Amino acid sequence: MSTVTKGISMLILSVLILGLLVMIVLGFMLGFTHPLPWVLIAVLIIIPIIHDKIIATRFVKWQDSYSVGIDSIDTDHKKLLGLINQLQAAAHYKTDEVLIEDVLNQLVDYTKYHFTREEEMMQQCDYPDFKEHKQQHDSMIEQVSKYIDEYRVDKTRTIEEVAVYLKTWLVNHINGTDQKYTPFLKGKVQ
Repeated sequence: MSTVTKGISMLILSVLILGLLVMIVLGFMLGFTHPLPWVLIAVLIIIPIIHDKIIATRFVKWQDSYSVGIDSIDTDHKKLLGLINQLQAAAHYKTDEVLIEDVLNQLVDYTKYHFTREEEMMQQCDYPDFKEHKQQHDSMIEQVSKYIDEYRVDKTRTIEEVAVYLKTWLVNHINGTDQKYTPFLKGKVQ
């Protein structure tokens, strides 16, 4: 979501809340037993709940189905998801660019560390699809590097696009390709 779109959304939400408050006050002029102000109060209470649920969909939570059965890899994946959520929060809540850069650097560094560790485990166990798996890792790093380079050149470019890409890629990778090596590595490495 672009900065302009976010601004417009927040303006609309603010006007809606302000309008509801005015209508509630005017509604009580009809009397405290009139249902209109009470219905409007219920709507006013529901708005932040719905807003929070919409915002929560932008973040990813660890699920047991993501586990590959290797503690060190699962720990890495949890840390990566946490960093992606930090990046998503930084993008959504308009934090300082220094914080965004810090989270980006941590994310790239930890991703490279994780990929190296995972690839070493695969080689150690003679995983037959190692080359294809490594190619996916390399392609992902290349794509993220492009996103980051574009962001650093044009700060108006949304970092949220990077966060969404990373979240989608990582969850799909964990649930797909990473699950395939579990029988080859489980019990052999930790």
